[in-house]
Amino acid sequence: MGFYGTLKLIFYKMKRKLDHGPDGRPFPSGKKHCKGNGYLSPSSLVQATPTTFGDLRLANGHSAQRRRVTSGPPPSGLQDWLHTFQMWSGPERLLALDELINRCETSQVKHMMQVIEPQFQRDFISLLPKELALYVLTFLAPRDLLQAAQTCRNWRTLAEDNLLWREKCREEGISECTSSRHRRSSAAVSEWKSTYIRQHRIETNWRKGDTREPMVLKGHDDHVITCLQFSGDLIVSGSDDNTLKVWSAITGKCLRTLTGHTGGVWCSQMAATTVISGSTDRTLRVWDAESGECVHTLYGHTSTVRCMHLNGNRVVSGSRDTTLRVWDVSTGRCEHVLTGHLAAVRCVQYDGRRVVSGGYDYMVKVWDPETEVCLHTLQGHTNRVYSLQFDGVFVVSGSLDTSIKVWDPETGGCVHTLTGHQSLTSGMELRDNILVSGNADSTVRVWDIRTGQCLHTLQGPNKHQSAVTCLQFCRGLVLSSSDDGTVKLWDLRTGAWLRDVVALQSRGSGGVVWRIRASDTRLVCAAGSRNGTEETKLLVLDFDLDEKKKETD
Repeated sequence: MGFYGTLKLIFYKMKRKLDHGPDGRPFPSGKKHCKGNGYLSPSSLVQATPTTFGDLRLANGHSAQRRRVTSGPPPSGLQDWLHTFQMWSGPERLLALDELINRCETSQVKHMMQVIEPQFQRDFISLLPKELALYVLTFLAPRDLLQAAQTCRNWRTLAEDNLLWREKCREEGISECTSSRHRRSSAAVSEWKSTYIRQHRIETNWRKGDTREPMVLKGHDDHVITCLQFSGDLIVSGSDDNTLKVWSAITGKCLRTLTGHTGGVWCSQMAATTVISGSTDRTLRVWDAESGECVHTLYGHTSTVRCMHLNGNRVVSGSRDTTLRVWDVSTGRCEHVLTGHLAAVRCVQYDGRRVVSGGYDYMVKVWDPETEVCLHTLQGHTNRVYSLQFDGVFVVSGSLDTSIKVWDPETGGCVHTLTGHQSLTSGMELRDNILVSGNADSTVRVWDIRTGQCLHTLQGPNKHQSAVTCLQFCRGLVLSSSDDGTVKLWDLRTGAWLRDVVALQSRGSGGVVWRIRASDTRLVCAAGSRNGTEETKLLVLDFDLDEKKKETD
């Protein structure tokens, strides 16, 4: 048996004696006894080849000198006794030590434990090459890494490694290092670690909230906010008062009012600082949100512009005149007109290659905008089509007939009919084959469109009490607004209700949340009422306020 084996056996026998007493029987219940302090199991020790206890101490980085017992002069014959011990073989030494331990009093065994036990507590991380130590740390969860950093200076240096935290960010789907854009990080602190901590804090704020009141932006008098866009730090609201307003998401101030439409604004799109709006005055307008200038007025439709979708430098508009028009945003020129619907066009999607439209004629159409040819007419709905999603692979349509249909745009075939809702599907969001649908029946449903399976129905004791008006994906969460005056937050994976993010004072008595838009760190809600119980306003909730407070401080 080697030196380590001998030491382990001695340690085990000493500990057993302390735990069970000199005769090997356990101590009576309730009697205190000495226990070791978190020593590593023998299998976790790094093997080495020390030959004496002193060599072991040096291998572990301990000083060769330690505090000696100073109770008196050494007993006579000690050197002879030690010389005799050295002359014995390994098994003989073990037998002698076993007998010696059996004859020791508790205080003497404790002394041996205090000397020997630290030798089992080896800092294996510090003994490893940096690359191997970092590889070991990659197996720790972020919370454990933060705790490991408190162990000692060497562990802290390793646990702050920027590449290590970049990997942790990657595992969580965080692909961009954002901390440096929000504050100056100390040179000793990993930017990726700061990014991870910031994202974790934002996630917690979303899920659990805080006591801060939302910022209130009042405008549009008592009119309805019909459309809402949000890009960077700019918010743009459109109303049936014929105007759009540009707001600062930071200060809450109305920066400018976009005037020019002679009818209510019913739809809008936004990219960076470019805003496109559609109105009952039959025109579209292209605006510069920073200057407030109307860059182009797009004429051509002969009735209300009811829907639009922007992709790159092109916007496709749908109108109650039954046509769709494809516009070049930079020039204001109408490039194509798509005709074929028999009633008002209510919804449109454009992926840059194909246009998909849904109308009050119960039909969904797939178009080649370059040739102005209708490639497929998707028939199957038995009432008006109000909502569409198109990801380039599947077309999903929602109708007043209560059904949702999944189509193949290449063949025009119906892949699935999703049933379960009881009324009009007014809004949908599609991402990575997961569809979330909001319905006038007050429920939100989560679907897998590949299988047609309903994964969750978001309802229960905390469900909406009235029609769902708008919904959005955000950070693995689902946000839904309703005529009941609330915005609810749901866990996309489990379908569980998390909390009411917004609850108007007039909820249940006329207060309505008409529209919502969200980024990773902000939520913007357009709220009001139809009976005067709630002022028309925007509510802005910022879930990254702690970071900004640090900047201010």
